[in-house]
Amino acid sequence: MTRTPQQIFENYVHAGALTRNADALAAAFTADGVFEAPLMPADAGFPRRLVGREEIRDAMAAYYARQAAGGRVPNLEKSGYVLHTTADPDVFIAEIDTVFDGDGADGEDGEDGEDGEADQVVSLVQIFRIRDGKIARLRDYFAPELMS
Repeated sequence: MTRTPQQIFENYVHAGALTRNADALAAAFTADGVFEAPLMPADAGFPRRLVGREEIRDAMAAYYARQAAGGRVPNLEKSGYVLHTTADPDVFIAEIDTVFDGDGADGEDGEDGEDGEADQVVSLVQIFRIRDGKIARLRDYFAPELMS
C-alpha cells in the first residue's frame, strides 16, 4: 500500500514532536535514512546529521531525554502546516508554523497579558525524500536558537 505525503508527514510529527517516541521516529525512516538539520551548529544539543535508523533512534532518544523536564508540547489547534508536492513524486515540502502556548497568566483565551508570556511561533521548512513509503532523507530548516 502506497502512503501519501500527508500520511508520512503526520506519522513523522506524531512520532517526533507529539509523542517523542524515538523508536517510532526511527521506524518512519528507511534503514539507511538520513536526518539533517543543516542550520544547526556542529556543537549544538540537537543533532545536525544522523544516518541510519539506529543513529536516529539513539540520538533522538538522548535529545528527548534531555528535553523531558521542561518539554513543551505544540498547541495543535493554533499550529498549522501546508504540504507542497513537487515534480519529483518522491519529494514533498512541509511549510510549518508550530505554536507553543505562553503562560497566559493575565490573558484569557491563551493570549499573553501584562505579566503573561506570549505564545511562541516556530516557523520551519522540511524537505522530505521518500522511498517505499518511508523517509529516505529529511532536511529540517529552522532557526538553531529555537532548540536550546
